[in-house]
Amino acid sequence: MTNTDWEKIVQFWLDEAGEALRVADHLFEKGDYSYSLFFGHLGIEKFLKAVYVSKKRKHAPPVHNLERLAVEAALEMTVQKRDLLIRVTAYNIEARYPDIHRSFREKCTADFTGRELNEIKEFIQWLQSITIH
Repeated sequence: MTNTDWEKIVQFWLDEAGEALRVADHLFEKGDYSYSLFFGHLGIEKFLKAVYVSKKRKHAPPVHNLERLAVEAALEMTVQKRDLLIRVTAYNIEARYPDIHRSFREKCTADFTGRELNEIKEFIQWLQSITIH
């Protein structure tokens, strides 16, 4: 592929990440907190895939584990950033496959979800500051 093709793929993932974050915000506004965090996960995942493609000039792996994507994209992160990725990866599973007690959904109050979405957005801003020029 040419550089132009890779740049189109990077832009595709960036556009997808932005859309996922917009949906996360819409869901938050409507009070659908667990699904808001699910889309927050998608926002980070898709942004990490943009970083991966930008750095590696090959297609991103079809995985949802955020820490694994960050490692494969050769990102150097603090323990706190790794912990965030591990925590947010769980939202992908917990929102899709709730337990019978719906404990994740009960945990997702407006305050909890708002804090988590802010951390997700801060992580993406950090990624933008170190990777996208």
